[in-house]
Amino acid sequence: MSDAVAQDSPSGTDAARRLDWRTRLVIRLGTWLIVALKGTLRIRVIGREGLLARREGEGRVVYAFWHGQILPCMMAHSPARCGVLISEHRDGEIIARIIERFEMYGIRGSTSRGGTRALLECVRTLREGDDVAVTPDGPRGPRHSFAPGALLIGYRAGAPIVTISAHLDRAWRLKSWDQFEIPKPFARLTVMYGAPRRVEGTDVRAVSERAGEFGEILNADNARVTVLAKAS
Repeated sequence: MSDAVAQDSPSGTDAARRLDWRTRLVIRLGTWLIVALKGTLRIRVIGREGLLARREGEGRVVYAFWHGQILPCMMAHSPARCGVLISEHRDGEIIARIIERFEMYGIRGSTSRGGTRALLECVRTLREGDDVAVTPDGPRGPRHSFAPGALLIGYRAGAPIVTISAHLDRAWRLKSWDQFEIPKPFARLTVMYGAPRRVEGTDVRAVSERAGEFGEILNADNARVTVLAKAS
């Protein structure tokens, strides 16, 4: 999930229509492999009870997790309808197609490029009754650097931030800037949802200045979920 956009199906976009047969094959095979891999995992989810108890359209939130943990977080979170902020480049179109299989949909844009439009689309999505997921260090890093986009979305929409952290006891980690994590078959996946945190601030600048604080919270949550996973 990278960094929000029309809630229409990505298949209706110009980018989708330009996908060649090879790319469509990658999407089909990638989706099948993720579904098959998820079926082998032992998944434990911590702290999600209150979110699952919400009535439809009630108390929408902004999920925030590190870019490298997109795959494990998505596997644990689905099936659950959610708009995911995804960059507008071609790779983003592939991701948008794949997440549809998990009852999610892409919101195309970036809080760094075309940021205002993406932010407004995320706010609209929340107000219309769906959660939004953002990777605050995406789409290009630096790794584990919490950009303020997620906070600004929550502030504008009056929606709290809920961090998601993940631990895999066995995983492949790509040599990419985000050290992208891919669970190994039959791995144990532990995912923890943080407490909803309201984004307080007198103005946009004050809210943006809290990005470092939320980055520390997300890092602390990842350290905590690792301890919990190893203790179980």
